[in-house]
Amino acid sequence: MATGILGQANPTANTNTSVYVVPAATFATFNISVVNTGTSSAAVNLALAASVPPTASEFIEFQTILPPGGVLERGGLVAETAKRVVANCSTSACSISVYGFEG
Repeated sequence: MATGILGQANPTANTNTSVYVVPAATFATFNISVVNTGTSSAAVNLALAASVPPTASEFIEFQTILPPGGVLERGGLVAETAKRVVANCSTSACSISVYGFEG
């Protein structure tokens, strides 16, 4: 079972990207950090989803605006087997990390 960094990504602009998928027969408790490393604002979508693309009910952030150098943190999240963290940013200047532990 993993602890620490569970997944990281720098997604292509406007593309749904699976950053982390909870492995079979386990659950995960984790935090998500999104950093805008660019020089312009970025709109961020995050979902805890069963598949890609996420359904409307699976979003935990939708079109949240991050200024240049801005950080979005979501903590204390818990997900079951096969759930995935899906991210989508309006620019390719978003760095996304999922960190926590699996049980």
